[in-house]
Amino acid sequence: MARTKDFDETEVLDKAICLFWHKGYNGTSMQDLVDGLGISRSSLYDTYGDKHSLFVKALERYQQAGAKRMYEVVNKAASAREAISQLLELITADLVNDKQHKGCFVVNAEVEVAPHDVDVSNIICKNEQMIESLFVQAIQRGQQTGEIDSKKDVRALARFIVNTVKGIRVSAKTITDRSFFDDIIGTTVSVLD
Repeated sequence: MARTKDFDETEVLDKAICLFWHKGYNGTSMQDLVDGLGISRSSLYDTYGDKHSLFVKALERYQQAGAKRMYEVVNKAASAREAISQLLELITADLVNDKQHKGCFVVNAEVEVAPHDVDVSNIICKNEQMIESLFVQAIQRGQQTGEIDSKKDVRALARFIVNTVKGIRVSAKTITDRSFFDDIIGTTVSVLD
């Protein structure tokens, strides 16, 4: 008879996100995971596989939670410009309010792990494509309503904004001055004119 798990798998994944986010993939040992997750080594292997598999699952969970929040912003915004501005605000607020200045878990994984790991690279690419399509959707909506210049290349604008998001996510590891990010957001939104 199979033994029932005495832990919540989702809760453990959330703890894994925090550990990997704080220490990085290479800086997190199996013992760190056993201690930090509060489960035995055998339960960790039985449920999640090895460290790499756990990292991939944690990264996917983080990405999915972020995507859900971003979709909600785009779908609830009254206008395209508001959607874009609110997305930039959401991303910035999360980072600036983080007292540990961990940066973005996805960007950290992109820099540390993705260059040497196809699974992580694929997650990062899918995440960037998702963010790009959200901005494409908002920009197209804005062009249809006349908020955004219809002569502007939708894909190029979306990619510019995605790159700006990456810059914000990297800068937030060391910069805490909110006005710095407000300037970036204002300038980015002004490009839509």
